[in-house]
Amino acid sequence: MSLVELIAQADERGLAASGLACLDRCVPLLGGDDDVLRPLWASLAETDPWAEWGTRLDEARAKLDAEDPEPAVTDEDHAAVLARVMLDAVPSKPSEEELRAWSDACSVAALQVHRFLDHADDAEACVTARREGRTEGMSPLVAAELRRQVAILELLAEHGKGGLRPALDASTEGRRVLRAVVSRRARGRA
Repeated sequence: MSLVELIAQADERGLAASGLACLDRCVPLLGGDDDVLRPLWASLAETDPWAEWGTRLDEARAKLDAEDPEPAVTDEDHAAVLARVMLDAVPSKPSEEELRAWSDACSVAALQVHRFLDHADDAEACVTARREGRTEGMSPLVAAELRRQVAILELLAEHGKGGLRPALDASTEGRRVLRAVVSRRARGRA
């Protein structure tokens, strides 16, 4: 099943976890520590995931708030702008429709972030084809991000709340990979 189909079939918790996971993997671009989004993950494990969601979201945003970014010049700048857009777009009192739109936008943005940061050329300029299942010629970093997005949605579809922990683990691994890529690129410029 393609990523687009998985998002279309996901329930509210799955959509929120999918979008949150995309954002979580991009936290290194926002200067955040690894635990900044943990309270939002915790919300998703609760009986009423939205009871504390807005408050926890405000706290996470406050921790990640930075001055307005400089105009995007490098690939890292473009990637950071996309990560900021994902954070700014998180719905504070989500409906299923809002979560689906946000999750879908986060999916596209996270794939774009990985395209910006991958040194290998991605033969397909548009991530839409990737999300629909056309993966030939895909760069390694984008391929790994696509696999993570699919795996997270499948875990949540199959296990519901029980899939949150493995989804968080997959996201954490993706964040480590992205942090290493950003660090390696910074060393290369120095």
